[in-house]
Formats: sequence, structure tokens, C-alpha cells
Amino acid sequence: MKVIASSLRKGNVVEMDGKLYVVLTASNFHPGKGTPTTSVDMRRISDGTKVSERWRTTEMVEKATVDEREYDFLYEDSEGFHFMEPTTYEQVVVTEDVMGANKPYLQEGMKCYVKTFEGIPIALEVPQKITVEIVETEPVTKGQTASSSYKPAITDNGLRVMVPPHIGPGTRIVINTDDDSYVERAKD
Repeated sequence: MKVIASSLRKGNVVEMDGKLYVVLTASNFHPGKGTPTTSVDMRRISDGTKVSERWRTTEMVEKATVDEREYDFLYEDSEGFHFMEPTTYEQVVVTEDVMGANKPYLQEGMKCYVKTFEGIPIALEVPQKITVEIVETEPVTKGQTASSSYKPAITDNGLRVMVPPHIGPGTRIVINTDDDSYVERAKD
């Protein structure tokens, strides 16, 4: 299935030259003059080689047809990360290299999309927004304006994020898993 390059997200599977690649990062670049481009870092599924590719944002890219289903995260052990399909209770184990940079985002019971090709997990997509709790943050410096200043904070899953000055330890926030950016205060 052909899709435009700018619609690619982390976890998508792309087919190029007869080989499957999983998207690790995708970023769109819109210069003031010239053609907007999409830069994509991918991992070749067959041998794990990392590849970088750049397309014009309107260029069509072949998105591979893989089995993509929603799974619930159960637990992690020496075998890998265990997920269960909620309707059939079928379990699948995702290895550390397929998990990649998604590991810190996993929370017990979280619904993730596991992509399988011929029964083997090849990619994992976590929700775009997750709720985390701030465990440590720097104190607010007097005189900082709230509109543009952010301060570093550490979340309960070990991620470093930049948060507005009014956010303190113990506050639950929503972050974007694409770039670890602060979205809003959690409403729970």
C-alpha cells in the first residue's frame, strides 16, 4: 500500500527493494524555500542494519502489509517482552532489538500494536501519548517567564523531559512518545 512519506511514524514497516524496514525515527523538514523533505531512520528487519533515507514529503512510499494487532503488555523477563492478544489470549514475545527505544514507555497492561510478519514480531508501536509521573525536577529560578522557559525533569520510567516551571515532583503529566515532549498535565 502506497502512502506519502510525511505520514510515516515510528514503528511503521516500509518495503524498499524487496526488503522490509522498520521506521525508528521520522521527521519532516519544511525549509523557507525549496522542497519539504522527510528524513527517516530505519532498521532492516532481515539483518538489523540501520539505514537513513530522505524523501520529498509528497513522495509515495511502499508501506508493507504486515499483520498489525493490538496486544496488551504483560511483563518482561530474560526471554524478552511478553504481550497478549486480548481476544484470543495468544501470547507473543518481543525481543530486545525489536523493542528498541520503546522500552522506557512500556507500562503494565498498556495496549501496543505489535506488527508480525509470517508470525514473527518485527516491530512495535507504543501509544503516541502516555502518562508518567515526575520524580525529580529542578527548583524554579525567580524571574523566569512562564511562556518560554522549560526546566529538565526525570520521570518515573527514567526519561528526561523538559517541563514548564509550575510542574513539580509527584505531578502526573502526559508526554509525546515520538520526541519525549511535554503535552499537558494529566487529568486523572
